[in-house]
Amino acid sequence: MAKSSRQKLKLLYIMKLLTERTDEEHSVTVPEMIEYLAEQGITAERKSVYDDIETLRLYGIDIEMHKGRHTGYYIANRLFELPELKLLVDSVQSAKFITLKKSNSLIKKIESFASKYEAQSLQRQVYVSGRVKTMNESVYYNIDKIHSAISENRQISFKYFEYDRDKEKVYRHNGKRYTLSPLALTCSNENYYLVAYDKDADMVKHYRVDKMETIEKIKAVREGIEKLQEMDFASYSKKMFSMFGGEEMQVKMRFANKLAGVVIDRFGKDIMMLKDGDDNFTISVPIFESPQFYGWLLSLGEDAILLEPASAVEKMKKYIEGIYKKYEA
Repeated sequence: MAKSSRQKLKLLYIMKLLTERTDEEHSVTVPEMIEYLAEQGITAERKSVYDDIETLRLYGIDIEMHKGRHTGYYIANRLFELPELKLLVDSVQSAKFITLKKSNSLIKKIESFASKYEAQSLQRQVYVSGRVKTMNESVYYNIDKIHSAISENRQISFKYFEYDRDKEKVYRHNGKRYTLSPLALTCSNENYYLVAYDKDADMVKHYRVDKMETIEKIKAVREGIEKLQEMDFASYSKKMFSMFGGEEMQVKMRFANKLAGVVIDRFGKDIMMLKDGDDNFTISVPIFESPQFYGWLLSLGEDAILLEPASAVEKMKKYIEGIYKKYEA
């Protein structure tokens, strides 16, 4: 590249240097900038560097001067503050629906919003043990394809699978492709789910995005959009247990006072909790009846009791009896 062409890059290299190597604790002096530019094959004088710094300020880069033994310059305010970047890094690392490989890739990109010194503190954030990550590398792109189909008001087709005990994929419907109208994406229990309308069954169903494969948009226009308009997503997830749906019903339950936090976490602060003696309270909420609901209630032990309706109480008894029989000698 000709010398004149390299000179045209001078402003960009100064901005790169300030972005990557400076923060409130670390600055670079003008002589250090000139030395850095020389390493890139660019000659510079002090005055031209001062002019470039002022140009970057006029552009909107918040460059401050650090006065001390050596006067240096640093970027004071960035697009993201360090605590915000730490939050983003931890969110990416914690997400089950993002593979370990993609998590590391995203974290490296997030680090680019910080100086190399701040990036080191972000690296310390990522070492969180015991996180179970999805094995489906394509989930990251599946989400984008689903959003695109929703935006373009088109249906999608895909294959759906589970893992067997040998960790091999077993395709549902013998590998036949599903064709559905995507309505929305939602997060539940650290997993991403597609909420879609199934015309053949005339109902809304849910699918784990990390278990979807070879998603394709088709020309057919989405159907069942009125179902989405009828749904209140703010309360919808509270009714679902592990995204398993069934008949919607109103249930009444009694809980020991010590489970108040558990109930609020599950159903929200707006839930009405009625005192029932000195040690208990009751709630009445709508849920989608499923084995997962009974399993959740059972996991709370004798401090949680299902009271109504009678049909649900009978199913709860059968659920418990079925488990008990598995342990009979």
